[in-house]
Amino acid sequence: MSFLQTKVINHSKHELPRYATPQAAGIDLKANLSEDLLLKPLQRQLIPTGLFIQLPEGYEAQIRPRSGLAFKNGITVLNSPGTIDSDYRGEIKVLLVNLSNVDFVVKDGERIAQMILAKHEQINWVLVNDLESSDRGAGGFGSTGSK
Repeated sequence: MSFLQTKVINHSKHELPRYATPQAAGIDLKANLSEDLLLKPLQRQLIPTGLFIQLPEGYEAQIRPRSGLAFKNGITVLNSPGTIDSDYRGEIKVLLVNLSNVDFVVKDGERIAQMILAKHEQINWVLVNDLESSDRGAGGFGSTGSK
């Protein structure tokens, strides 16, 4: 397993995120709050983490929901996956939404999302008049069947 060297500033009162298991893809991000935050049903809120990162060029950080919070409490990341570009230097914040019908309290230090690093490419557009044909063609949503 290789690790991507990533510069980080930690202004939170918590340790840096760690991988929970040796083969985990994501690291859990923690809420960095001065007091508990009430998230009412269908309410969304930006939750600070106190972390600032500098990713190498050609990489992004994806912010994704934690499956346990989603399943047990209906709490998810609204713009999932959220993207942190390599040139962003601001604080990582997580846009949580409460999709349940009951209030949820976000506590300081609570694991609220996971962050995954991904290599990416950028597009260099080539303007053409026609695209090569394929078996699927222009078939969109549901066009490949349900099996």
